[in-house]
Amino acid sequence: MKPANFVYHAPTTVAESVALLGRLGEEGRILAGGQSLVPLMNFRLAQPAHIVDINHVAELDFIRQESGYIAIGAGTRTWDIETSKLLASQAPLLVEAARLVAHPPIKHRSTIGGSLAHADPAAELPTAALALEATVVVASVNGTRQISIHELYRGPFETSLKTGELLTEVRVPISPAKTGYAFVEFSRRRGDFAIVGVAALIYLSAGRIDRAAIAMCGVAPTPVRARQAEHGLIGAAATDETITAAAAAAVSQLEPSSDIHGSRQYRIQLARVYVERAMRVAAQRARSVSE
Repeated sequence: MKPANFVYHAPTTVAESVALLGRLGEEGRILAGGQSLVPLMNFRLAQPAHIVDINHVAELDFIRQESGYIAIGAGTRTWDIETSKLLASQAPLLVEAARLVAHPPIKHRSTIGGSLAHADPAAELPTAALALEATVVVASVNGTRQISIHELYRGPFETSLKTGELLTEVRVPISPAKTGYAFVEFSRRRGDFAIVGVAALIYLSAGRIDRAAIAMCGVAPTPVRARQAEHGLIGAAATDETITAAAAAAVSQLEPSSDIHGSRQYRIQLARVYVERAMRVAAQRARSVSE
């Protein structure tokens, strides 16, 4: 299949990009890495009249440390996230998630901004961003605004981004020094989208859990946090019994859909097992940096 006819635009600055998007309105679509949009266009599931290619906007490609957070340009490639020494030391969960994304040719084209804006409920980077309490910055002809990651996702492939807005930056809080982390997933083949994926963070203080985050993908219309399980961990020792109980709590309210990859009950069972695995790895890592 070939895409329907469209008009191609190649801006070189954010200002030029948002001006185009503001003028084009609903007829304009942003092309970042293209790993999701191009196949949709080739099958004519998406037929935008105008394509705004932001790959030439150099100011969207950066990873730098700011006061209390790491700023990542929306055009930063998945490969650059995976190989970033700064992220490895300050937000290693994001690096671990990037390692599980697809294969090297795709990693060299796909972008973090494209992944978050596409909002695939089985994608790794949105799930890691959710666990990390990230914030995104978006720009339009009306200026810029920040959106909490919790407010970004509305449903499968649906976000709170407005027509004419361009996601320009992802801000990830720097993880405390004694934080353990893990991202684990189950997929049919390595590089496939996760049937179930889990991001976990544990911060230990005096041998007990002071802070925890559990985010899951593949089990709901959007990535989800296991708030009940997280709250139950606060103040507890990171024992096998505590982690097993947290995993059960994490899946207690899940209502995943059945599909060709697995039934509802299958996904719930996978989620319980993988939450437990992620928590055990995160706890071990937290203990190793706390000693």
